[in-house]
Amino acid sequence: MKVCAIIPAYNEQDQIANVIVGVQQYVESVFVIDDGSTDETAKRAAEAGAQVITHSQNQGKGAAIATGIQTFLQSSFDAFIILDADAQHDWNELPLFIKKMEESDPSIVIGNRMEDTANMPWERKKTNQFTSWVVSKLCRQTVSDSQCGYRLVQRRLIQDLDLSLTRFDAESEFLIQAARAGHTIAQVPIKTIYRGDEVSKINPFIDTIRFFKMVWKYRKHS
Repeated sequence: MKVCAIIPAYNEQDQIANVIVGVQQYVESVFVIDDGSTDETAKRAAEAGAQVITHSQNQGKGAAIATGIQTFLQSSFDAFIILDADAQHDWNELPLFIKKMEESDPSIVIGNRMEDTANMPWERKKTNQFTSWVVSKLCRQTVSDSQCGYRLVQRRLIQDLDLSLTRFDAESEFLIQAARAGHTIAQVPIKTIYRGDEVSKINPFIDTIRFFKMVWKYRKHS
C-alpha cells in the first residue's frame, strides 16, 4: 500500500518540522496544507521536505483537509493519513493504522484516544464522549473518538464524500458521509498527548454551535 500524509497546519512553526521528519519514516510523501499561517509554518515545512500547498488566508481545518484530498487525488497513492501539525499525534503509531487496514481492509481507520484518558483534560473527555455518542448514532456504527483527527483513508472512499463544512465540524461530517455510503470505520487505540503549552484552536462556543448545526443537518436526512 502506497501511503502519503496530509497535514493541515495553521501557525505551527514550532512543531511542524519535527512532525514531518517523524512521519517521513513511514510514508512516501508529506503534503502540508498551510492554512493562511502568519508565521514560518510554510517555510519550515518546505525545509523539512514536505510539499507545501498554501491558502492565501485562513479557511479552517476542514477546508485544509479538502485541499489535501484534492492534492491526493492528483497522485498515485492508495491511501492517505491525516494527522495534526502540533505533535499531538504520535507518528510512531502510524504503522498501527496501516496494519489495521491491511488486516481487515476497512475504508477508514481512525485513532481512538478514549481507552487511555488519564492525560486528557476532564472537559475534553466529556465533550469527546458526548460528541462521539452523537456521531455514532448518525453513522449507525460505533465511533469511539469522533473528534480524533488522526485517520487513515483509502482512495475508494473519496468518491462518496461531498464535504460542505470548512471548520472542525468537517471531521465529523467526513465520518457520517463515509458510514452512510456503506464504508466501514475501523479504530485503533492511540496515546492521548497534550503539551503543557498547548493552546487549543477550537472555540468552545462557536464550534459547539457549528457541531449542532451539522447534527441537525444530518438528522433531517437520516
